[in-house]
Order: sequence, then structure tokens, then C-alpha cells
Amino acid sequence: MRQARIKIAAEAGEAVYHCMSRSVNGERLFDDQAKEILRRQFWQVAEYCGVDILTYAVLSNHFHVLVKVPQKAPVSDAELLRRYEVLYPHPTRYETARLEVIKRELAADGPEAKNWRRRQLALMGDISPFMKLVKLRFSIWYNQAHRRFGTLWAERFKSVLLEPRSWVIATVAAYIDLNSVRAGLAEDPKDYRFCGYAEAVAGSAAARQNLASVIGASKWDPAQAAYRLMLFGTAAETHENRAAITPEALESVVAAGGRLPLATVLRCRLRYFSDGAVLGSRVFVEEQLVAYRLQTGRRERNGTRLLPSITDWGELAALRGVRRAFG
Repeated sequence: MRQARIKIAAEAGEAVYHCMSRSVNGERLFDDQAKEILRRQFWQVAEYCGVDILTYAVLSNHFHVLVKVPQKAPVSDAELLRRYEVLYPHPTRYETARLEVIKRELAADGPEAKNWRRRQLALMGDISPFMKLVKLRFSIWYNQAHRRFGTLWAERFKSVLLEPRSWVIATVAAYIDLNSVRAGLAEDPKDYRFCGYAEAVAGSAAARQNLASVIGASKWDPAQAAYRLMLFGTAAETHENRAAITPEALESVVAAGGRLPLATVLRCRLRYFSDGAVLGSRVFVEEQLVAYRLQTGRRERNGTRLLPSITDWGELAALRGVRRAFG
């Protein structure tokens, strides 16, 4: 269903995706230098593709990124050239010469110009080209830097389509930013430099603006207070309760019908945020399922499933059976 779903969302306008990818065999390949390069490439490729990074987390063997794909709009030649130059901030002599040829072709509006425009536009305004380009460019850098060859990634990226409502997006954003806490790399995500929340706290204007939009705010100060409360719960929560809960403990809570604060649950490894196809209200999930069936003529075996009643999800639902994922 994944490719068809992506096309359905793109045709409907703005879409938000939680995307994930991991290293081959789950090997812990990414040191701090590699994480920093990947972090920079997220922003660089996002600007080229015309998408917005709402938040992200890069760990030693996988990454998560929350991406908003705006509704497609015309892109001028001047903007295409600007975005093209974003991908090559330090061009070689060949790349510089190539850019001059492209500019001349665009000025003449000949067949080559039309072909170039088509190739560039095909890489913009869609989650698949964004993720493929990020992974390709990082693989090239990593293999050159480490004198290795062959595949770097275990599989095609996974993506979950999110309902474009603030409470849904904020819940998944918090789950992503808490990756370092679940992995035991930090007690506070602001201290883990390779995530969107830490970058926003450090002062990045783009990270602040995009994370504020997750909360539905226009300014960082009120947004960061609300988001931090979501990350850690109330001030009365003890330090010990901030530790991650094991998947086994979480399953026992589900089996017992118990309920936990949302902030506590978000520090658990939740496969619902990683392995579903669609996440949002029951109405949104069912609309996506209907659109998929109409477009493909196929019937999805698994229908809408509400998330387990262990916290106040706000009727959050998922499409498809889910399996345990890589947190």
C-alpha cells in the first residue's frame, strides 16, 4: 500500500510523514562526525526538495525524521537554480562549469532546459525523492570517508503518513526527540545534539520555527514550554520516572488494562509510531483506506486499529497490523 498511499497524500495537498531508516545489519556505524554530516544533509536536501523538517533524531545505527511536504506549487527557474546551488555549496570546477551551461540553456529555453527542469522538479515536493537523496548523498560521503563500498542501509526507508493535526504531529515529534532518552544517551533530549529539539534549544532559527509549528504556535518561547511539558510531563514527575520502560513492562501494562501518563508512554519503544502505514484519528485513517481502495481496486486485509488504551491518545488510530520496530 505504501507507494499508492504516498501518491494519494500528494494529490490531496500538504502531508506529514514520520520516516525511518537503519544501517545494514543494524550495525552501529555512525559516530559523532557521521551524525553531524547526516544532520546537515537533512536540512540541505530538505531545502532543495522544498520540504520542511519538523524534527529528527540521528542515532548510531538508525535515524528518524518528521517531514512536512507542502502542497505542490510552481517553481520558477530562478528558484530551481537557487535550490540546485544549495546541493553544491562548494562546487568543483566541473560543477561550476556545468551550472553555467544550465543557466545558458534556461535563458534560451531550449529542449535541454526543459529536460533539466523536468529532472529537478521530479525530485521536489515528494517524500520518496527526499529520503532517497538523503540516503544516497550520505552513503557516498560515508563510503569515501571510511574507504568502504557497498550498501550502507538495511532496507528501503519506512514511512508513516500522519494526520496533519497538531496533536497527532506533536505526539510523534515528542516520540522522535525522546529517542536519545530511550537509548540511554541522555537524560534530557536538549543535551543530545543530534535531534531537532536540541538544535532548537541551541538557537537554530529554522529548527525553532518548524518545531513551534508542531505545537501550532508562531513563536518559539511559548511553543518550547508547551513542548517540553509534553516531553517530560508535569514538574511533579520524579527523575526516576523519566527512565525508559522496557517493551515487556509496557506489554504487561496493556495486558492489565492499566493507564500511564502520555509523557511516560512516549519514552517507551512504541511500534505504532514506526510500523503502521497511517496514523491519526479513526476518521482520517479510514479516509486513507477508502482512497487507497478506490485508486488500486485492492482491499487491505488489515483495517483501522485503535491504539491500546494505556493513555489518553485522543482516539489515535493506526492502519495495518504493526510489528515491533527499532525504537
